[in-house]
Amino acid sequence: MPESNVTVLGAGVVGLTTAMLLSRTPDYSVTVVAKHMPGDYDIEYASPWAGANYLPVGKQGTASELYERNTWPELARLAADLPEAGVHFQDTVVYRRAKDVGTATGNWFAELLREDAWFADVVPNFKILPKSALPPGIDGGTAFTSVCVNTALYLPWLASQCLRYGVVLKRGVVAHVADAAGLHHSGQRADVVVNCTGLGARALGGVADAAVEPARGQIVLVRNEPGVMVSVSGTDDGEDEATYIMHRAAGGGTVLGGCLQKGSWESQPDPNLAVRIMRRAIALCPALVPAGAGIEALSIIVHNYGHGGYGYQSSYGTAQVAVRLVAEALESAKTKAHSIPISQTQLKL
Repeated sequence: MPESNVTVLGAGVVGLTTAMLLSRTPDYSVTVVAKHMPGDYDIEYASPWAGANYLPVGKQGTASELYERNTWPELARLAADLPEAGVHFQDTVVYRRAKDVGTATGNWFAELLREDAWFADVVPNFKILPKSALPPGIDGGTAFTSVCVNTALYLPWLASQCLRYGVVLKRGVVAHVADAAGLHHSGQRADVVVNCTGLGARALGGVADAAVEPARGQIVLVRNEPGVMVSVSGTDDGEDEATYIMHRAAGGGTVLGGCLQKGSWESQPDPNLAVRIMRRAIALCPALVPAGAGIEALSIIVHNYGHGGYGYQSSYGTAQVAVRLVAEALESAKTKAHSIPISQTQLKL
C-alpha cells in the first residue's frame, strides 16, 4: 500500500512526466490536478504548442545541462522502441552565422552552436560540417541525430502512462499552492505537492515567482516534409526571430519557426511574422516546396517549473530531480516529531 500521498499541480509535459516517474514508485499515491489537460488548446497551456525536439541549449556545468543529458536516453528509448509515444529520430543540422553572435537568438543557441558541444558524446553521429557542405552565408555548422516529438500524441501517451500506474487525473484550479494538498483523490491531504505550473507560478499564491516571465513563440505548421531537421543561429528580420524546421512523427506535420520574444504576453499570431517564417524556411530548405507545390496539514512543496521553452528536452531530467526531492523531503519529515511550517519546506529545482 502507498505510504505517501503526492499531488502534482499542472499537466503539461513537466507535470505529467513527474507524475509518471513518481507513480512507478509503489510508495506513492499520485494525483495530478490541472486546469488544462492533454487535448486542450489554450494560451495558458504551453505544452501542446511546442515543436518539440531535442536541441540542447543548457550551459555546460549547469543544472540545465544535467537535465538535458538525463532526458536524452529516455527520448531515444521511446523513439527506438515505442512509436506510439509520437517520438522519432531525425537527422539534424545546426548552422552558425558569425554575425549572430551576441543577438537574442545567437545567445539562445550559444551552446547548441558550439563545435565542442558538451552533448557531442550524448547524441549519436555528432560531426562538424566541412566548409564545402555549408550553404551561402553560413560560417559553420554541426550535424547529429536527434528526435522530434509529435505533441498531439506524446502528451496523451504520458497521460496514459500515468493512468497505467494508478495516477488519478483531475481538473482543478487553486489560488494558493498549498490548496493543492486538499485535492488529492484519496480525500486525505497530500504529504507533498509538486508545483509544475510553468508560467502560472508567477501568479500562484504562495509562490508568486516574479522571476518567471513569458517568452512568446510562434510557429507555422504545414503538411510539407523537409527531409531534415535544421536550425540557424539567427535571421536578418530581427534578433528575436529564428529559423528552424522540424518534422513531427506519425503524420504530425512540419513545424516552421519561429521567434523567442521575451516578456511578450501577446496571445494572437502575427500574420506578418508567419509570412517571414515561411519565406525563411523555403529559402533554407527548398525541398519543402517541390516544383509546382505550395505551403500548407501543511504539505511539503516541490517546485518543478521555469524551464523556458525547453520543457520537453529536459522533462525527464527535471522530473528525476523532482522525484528525488520528494523522497528526500518525506524522509526528512519522518525524522521530525513536530510540524514543519510550509515556508521551511519548499524545495525548488
